[in-house]
Amino acid sequence: MARTLREWTRELISDPEFIPEHNQKGQAGQSLLDDEDFAQELHLHLQSIGEYCTTDHIVQYVARHKVLAKLNRTKTISYATAHQWMKKMGYRWQPCPRGQYVDGHERLDVVEYRKNIFLPAIQNLEPKTRKWGCDGEEEEPTENGRHMVLWFHDESTFYTHDRKMKRWVHESENAKPYAKGEGHSLMVADFVSADYGWLRSPDGNESARVLFRAGKGRDGYFDNENICSQAARAMDVLKEHYPHEDHVLVFDNATTHLKRAEGSLSASRMPKGLSEKFLVDVNVVDNTGKAVYGPDGKILRRKVPMANGKFKDGTNQLFYYPEGHEHAGKFKGMAKILEERGYQDAGKKKAQCGKKFTDCPEGPTTCCRRQMLYNEPDFKDALDEVPVISMRRFSTRSMRFMNAYRLGLNGTQAAWAAKKYRGHRTIPNDILAQFDNAHQN
Repeated sequence: MARTLREWTRELISDPEFIPEHNQKGQAGQSLLDDEDFAQELHLHLQSIGEYCTTDHIVQYVARHKVLAKLNRTKTISYATAHQWMKKMGYRWQPCPRGQYVDGHERLDVVEYRKNIFLPAIQNLEPKTRKWGCDGEEEEPTENGRHMVLWFHDESTFYTHDRKMKRWVHESENAKPYAKGEGHSLMVADFVSADYGWLRSPDGNESARVLFRAGKGRDGYFDNENICSQAARAMDVLKEHYPHEDHVLVFDNATTHLKRAEGSLSASRMPKGLSEKFLVDVNVVDNTGKAVYGPDGKILRRKVPMANGKFKDGTNQLFYYPEGHEHAGKFKGMAKILEERGYQDAGKKKAQCGKKFTDCPEGPTTCCRRQMLYNEPDFKDALDEVPVISMRRFSTRSMRFMNAYRLGLNGTQAAWAAKKYRGHRTIPNDILAQFDNAHQN
């Protein structure tokens, strides 16, 4: 005891803020982590390092002079002890857990679409949809009238060499050669709903599922034509076998689902003035409608004139000068197209506000020629040729996410809230305060 007092005295002289703590040695079943204050300090230390903390960091932390003195030790712990501490604190050596994809969740155009188009549209449909509890039973009856069924579309790709990366290996096993790479792929695309599961006829003989062997020399690549064909098959099944309900097909925001018709109107690459070279690229297809690939494995492309526009009265507007004109066959340019639509000051406008189309200021639609054309009715209608609605994979979980977004949460916060309130369809109104408290503690 006298030796301990001398050590404490020297520590207090060198560090006035030193608080002596006594750890009795030799007591069976006790661990330094039983000290809640020390365990909390170690937790905070590992959190400050980040997601790639290791037993090395624990050993080095305990080796600090102040920590050794606080624990009444003369040397740090062993790696075996650090390994046990990691387990006791809840860490496990395993593949990193993956949550939802959040790429682009908070991009301005995505947030704008989510807040002003997608969420209000789904909210208007919700009263007509069935509500499901975590036990799979219907929670509450819907309003009188026809039911609305939401069908979510998604794709999954499976590979020949898919395998579990971790398993119990006997000590007598030797390393075995294995194939390099993932192998051939098989993509499965289908529709799923909370009401019926996979989109099938009642007898299971008709389906909208697509099995697609992606790659050069196989089925090619799953593009907009495949999406439209699958949607048509789905609508045929629904019309034939589920006519007593209304159905909505919900697709995600992938580029294949956003594609316009070949040669349709687009202001994104139009030149501002007269051009004899302006044409749009389209895929080369064979007699069956499938894309044709070149020797390099890429889809062959060809150039065609852009489709004509329409004036407000519905009559066609030629974008290329007709035969007999001094500029026959040449593209008129954005300025001339806008002048023919009544914008006499179009020639004084910039072609585009900045390097990117998204650099335009919010609100005004006449800041530049590209923005003016983009907001013309016939240009806007080109987007409706393929229906585009953001998807959510599962019905109840998607409702939680949508409710979280309505309450003002961003993508990361919505994922946290959806996990915390698993089994609930809605999120409490004070969720933002709960999120702040959880991440302060």
